[in-house]
Amino acid sequence: MRPTVLVLNGPNLNLLGRREPELYGTVTLAEIEARCHAVAAEHGLRVDFRQSNHEGALVDAVQEGADGIVINPAAYAHTSVALRDALATAGVPIVEVHLTNIHRREAFRHTSHSAAVSDAVICGAGAHGYELALLHLAELMGEEGRG
Repeated sequence: MRPTVLVLNGPNLNLLGRREPELYGTVTLAEIEARCHAVAAEHGLRVDFRQSNHEGALVDAVQEGADGIVINPAAYAHTSVALRDALATAGVPIVEVHLTNIHRREAFRHTSHSAAVSDAVICGAGAHGYELALLHLAELMGEEGRG
C-alpha cells in the first residue's frame, strides 16, 4: 500500500485565487490539490488533501494519523498552540508551507509555532511550495524507510 501524506490547509485558503491575488496569486486550492496528487503519484505516495477554517478540525485531522504531513497552517501558524502540540505528537515527518515569505510580512507573522515541530519550512515559493514540500517529504519518508 502506498504511504499516505496528509496535506492540510488552514483558514481562508479555500479563497485562494480570489483572495488578495496580488499577494497569494491566482492559483486556486483545487489547482494546488491537483498538482499535489500528481507529484505524490510520481513518488509512490497517496494524498489526503483537506482544508478547514476551524482549528479543532485541523487538530482532529492530524490526530487521525498519516505517514507524513504537509501543512499550510495559514494564520494558525502564528496563533495555535493546539495545532503545534498535535503536530509535535504526530510522530511522522512534517513540512510546513506558506505561499508568501512570512519573514517579509507583518512582524506578527514572523513567528510560527508549528515550524518548531516541523522538519522543514518552505515559504515564499507560492503554490510551487506544495510541490517542493511533497518532494522533500518523499525524501524524508524514503530515508526513514531505509534506516
